[in-house]
Amino acid sequence: MPTLRRFTVVPRLPQPLERLRTLAYNLWWTWNHDARELFEILDPDLWESLHQNPVALLAQIPQHRLDEFARDDAYLTALEARYNAFERYMAREGWFRTAHPDQRHELVAYFSMEFGLHECVPVYSGGLGVLAGDTLKTASDLDIPVVGIGIAYAEGYFRQVLNDDGWQMERYPLNDWADLPVSPVVDSDGKRVQIEVPYPGRNVVVEAWKVQVGRVQLFLLDSNLPANSEEDRKITNALYGGDNDHRVRQEILLGVGGIRLLAALGMNPTVCHMNEGHSAFLGVERIIRLMQQHNVPFEVAYEASSSGNAFTTHTPVPAGLDQFDLALVARYLEPFSQATGLSVEQLLAIGRSAVHGEPKFSMPVLAIRLSRWHNAVSELHGVVSRKMWTDLWPQVPVHEVPISHVTNGVHAGSWTSAEISDLLSRYLGPRWREDADDPKMWERTSQIPDAELWHAHERRRMRLVRYCRNRLVGSAQRRGMSKAEQQFAAEALDPEALTIGFARRFATYKRATLLMKDLERLERLLNNPERPVQFVFAGKAHPHDEKGKDLIRQIVHVSRLPAFRGKIVFVEDYDMGIARRLVSGVDVWLNTPRRPQEASGTSGMKAAFNGAINASVLDGWWAEAWSPEVGWAVGRGEEYEDTEYGDNVEAQALYQLLEGEIVPTFYDRGRDRIPRRWIAMMKKTMAVAGSMFNTVRMTRQYAENVFVPAIERWRALSSDGLSRARALTDWKLRVREQWPHVSVVDLAEVGASEVPVDTPLVVRATLSLAGLSPDDVRVELYHGRLDGGHELSEGQGSAMSCIEHLGGDRYRFSGEIRSNRSGSHAYALRVMPSHPM
Repeated sequence: MPTLRRFTVVPRLPQPLERLRTLAYNLWWTWNHDARELFEILDPDLWESLHQNPVALLAQIPQHRLDEFARDDAYLTALEARYNAFERYMAREGWFRTAHPDQRHELVAYFSMEFGLHECVPVYSGGLGVLAGDTLKTASDLDIPVVGIGIAYAEGYFRQVLNDDGWQMERYPLNDWADLPVSPVVDSDGKRVQIEVPYPGRNVVVEAWKVQVGRVQLFLLDSNLPANSEEDRKITNALYGGDNDHRVRQEILLGVGGIRLLAALGMNPTVCHMNEGHSAFLGVERIIRLMQQHNVPFEVAYEASSSGNAFTTHTPVPAGLDQFDLALVARYLEPFSQATGLSVEQLLAIGRSAVHGEPKFSMPVLAIRLSRWHNAVSELHGVVSRKMWTDLWPQVPVHEVPISHVTNGVHAGSWTSAEISDLLSRYLGPRWREDADDPKMWERTSQIPDAELWHAHERRRMRLVRYCRNRLVGSAQRRGMSKAEQQFAAEALDPEALTIGFARRFATYKRATLLMKDLERLERLLNNPERPVQFVFAGKAHPHDEKGKDLIRQIVHVSRLPAFRGKIVFVEDYDMGIARRLVSGVDVWLNTPRRPQEASGTSGMKAAFNGAINASVLDGWWAEAWSPEVGWAVGRGEEYEDTEYGDNVEAQALYQLLEGEIVPTFYDRGRDRIPRRWIAMMKKTMAVAGSMFNTVRMTRQYAENVFVPAIERWRALSSDGLSRARALTDWKLRVREQWPHVSVVDLAEVGASEVPVDTPLVVRATLSLAGLSPDDVRVELYHGRLDGGHELSEGQGSAMSCIEHLGGDRYRFSGEIRSNRSGSHAYALRVMPSHPM
């Protein structure tokens, strides 16, 4: 076969419509309803069939249609107005550059295995990716200098099809990047930028595609190139596909290739944020680059590099950890061993973990050890994560393990329907999206007239029902079902019935079938003619998760029983488009994970922005958000060792909630047929979710608590040829050598050991510091109440001061303990290395 030379054909737009091309290639339109409408109105059916892809739409729409719109004054006026809004957005100075002007020229690189920006860019599978996409959009809104790094999957995530038995089948359509709203990354001469990523015995050539997300750029790495072997071209073939060997190669490409691409583009990130541990090899690459640039040993480069690395964990259970056999990873560490001067064993040791079983190479452990900033994604997940990783900080009390939390949020503009957005703009003000973290602004939701809110919500429910019917009919046609069956699908669901949504990844711990423990009770609930109830399910199981697939099959089988036909439906091929319709159209969002296995969960936040009320187990974000005014709690935060028993208990609790509270509240209506109590809960849930569980609050927290401190730490350690990093390395070496000889000579209370409340207990301690100075240590009294009179589980440290040098290596320290509660207390002395950096 002759060598193929590629070229790209682009739509021929009439001159008056040229601005559509600019809008199409910037995903700003994904969170601007008016801009999205510019494309939809060109051909609504084609727009939906193309997964709302504006580039493909402009390529496939008949030329005469474009010519017609080029002569339509009303359309051109709308285009000009929305393009002007886009230009104003791109030019304005946002929060970060105003609040932190001295950091405005720094760069934060955000690495993620997946990015969920819109269904037309299929490089995501679920919540992790959607969070990453929402983060980039918010960084653009807040004008934070962020760049995204991900992978250009040839197949994207799979498309879901159910067979006649309800069993999930997978299709893997290829992505044609020329038809997506992306552009090739080129140099100043217009040539594709190429980098090389080292693998054993070879380098793999990598190019990239750019996705413009408002003011933020996202680069997607691509190894599917003729220059590579067939095996290496497949590195970027599919998200979460292949065996562990394939995953290791993919994660090296993401971390190492991402850093190398940014360097090739002249971008030097100060902070690298790892969204989960998949990209943790970036830490090794950053160290190597510092070693080469400053001619320093590994340890010095490590101190500087790690100061600018942040790691967010989303994993609440050990089974979810991304970890590999040591022998497998060892093969791929050879090139990095040569570059760092460390042996393969030494490199393996950085990621080695036996915390949760036999020794493995753990990507989260590698990320933790190569970063200085670690956080979980909800308050409860922070507690769980500190327990999970306590072995990495031996002898440190669990509550002091340095893993904080930043609770997830959602991007308001992307997930709030047009109807609700219009209401919020009228009653909260036009800046409600930009100022989403202002609680006082959200108090004005109470001013929205009940009738206006209810009628807007009813229109959304009607649209959801219509959409579900169309999807069900399409599925029936694809399976060759009879005209009668197709007609039944076209009449499924009641647009006025209480509609409950459940949509997420189908993993066993999420318990999608919890509701179906008692089908007789469920039948009575759904078939009450005065108070009908219906359920819409959607979601995908991982291709290798047979148990997850069986949950889908069980739901489909139940939905086909005569008692539930048309009242329980499963919508195939869950993606962001289906998610937007569900969260804006249902009345209740149902979530039933086994606590504490839900790290955060964001789908319920999206529903709440639209006025849907959550009914959920108190796990993840709902453990922080719930109160009786905003929704319903399934249980009260219990955790069960016997999962079958726990499932039965919580299924009964869910039935009781539905029968005793949810259904009666929804159908409690006056003469105007408006459910006032329900609407009061809608307004409250919108206010709580809007003010707290949005990505404006979340991203500001990352900026203030992680990015800015990391920038300052990086500047300090990397200045003057890494002089402070060298000094810190020397200090650590000295302390490590002397620490075994540090000892406590004497410890005693001054006065009686029984003291009144709020009266200080003074303690003196004599230490032998073995050549270290008092400035090299922090001496504390660790104290608190005894649990059950015997155990000090969550104490606090009170610093002691050096009051006297006793000669030689001996120093006297003094401190005091104040207790505001009576009872049995205890304290212990602890001595820790201490350094300003």
